Amino acid sequence: MKSINFLSMTLFNTSVSVDIDKAIEWLTKGECVAIPTETVYGLAANAYHPEAIAKIFEIKQRPKFDPLIVHTDSIDKLHSIVTDIPERAMRLANKFWPGPLTLLLPKSDRISDLITSGLETVAVRIPNHPMTLALLSKLDFPIAAPSANPFGYISPTSPNHVLKQLKGKIPMILNGGNCMVGIESTIIGFQDDEPVIYRLGGLPLEAIEQCVGKLKVMPFSSSQPKSPGMLASHYAPRKKLYFHDLSSCLNNFLPLEVGVIAFDKFNPSFPEENQILLSPEGNLLEAAAQLFSSMRNLDESKLKAIYAESFPQYSLGLAINDRLSRASVREQ
Repeated sequence: MKSINFLSMTLFNTSVSVDIDKAIEWLTKGECVAIPTETVYGLAANAYHPEAIAKIFEIKQRPKFDPLIVHTDSIDKLHSIVTDIPERAMRLANKFWPGPLTLLLPKSDRISDLITSGLETVAVRIPNHPMTLALLSKLDFPIAAPSANPFGYISPTSPNHVLKQLKGKIPMILNGGNCMVGIESTIIGFQDDEPVIYRLGGLPLEAIEQCVGKLKVMPFSSSQPKSPGMLASHYAPRKKLYFHDLSSCLNNFLPLEVGVIAFDKFNPSFPEENQILLSPEGNLLEAAAQLFSSMRNLDESKLKAIYAESFPQYSLGLAINDRLSRASVREQ
């Protein structure tokens, strides 16, 4: 393998494999491995290994002010990661884990400031994917794992997405097939013991509120976010994406130059062959699962721009609109 001048990194012949024991071997050595979850593929490293965590930031070109999520496989193991679990946090954990829920809790001394970007809280969750749960159960450390893609770009929902972007940068992609949820986890923190949503995600708001009551939803932040996934510009394709702004799109591009992301019906302003219906049956769960792969397909096409319609403002439609809104923002 050819050496490059960064930490202890090497240029890898990246493999795509179902070999959990091999993934454990790489992680134990302090390397990064892509892992499947029900939400998106993660770029995993030993959460107790500072150099391994530094590699995540370098591989993704992720700014150090954007914290990471720590993954484990059981609530019992939380006590080495966090110092306190509020009653309503435990209620949420018992109901929704394993699943697309991340909790912000006071961090233990074992969790480095690099993971939390200097914050006193750490984002933690138990993912709902049998392969990754099996992996975590065999490890004697938790893993930190943001999405396995270059920072700011569309999150990966298949092994091929990861391979296209991180080939040579990591030794292995653990192949767990396509992600079932397809958008990142919902993140909940606590202010004065009151639960607050810091990022809408794969867990519907209505289900959370049935468990703990009405919740405040925090706006995203352009710098020094309080949790992962709060940056205003994120999840973005390289092509210009117009979200719910038809006039601006058509002022800049011809209809035949634009790819369209729609919910369940074609938009009459554009050729049907350039459009992707995320769910012809009008199912928001199906639409969420197809969102990022559809964005990638249009971004890799010969079309010049992308137009995305607004989705219903309930259930996972809220999270889909959140991702599309941020994908349309361009940082100055």
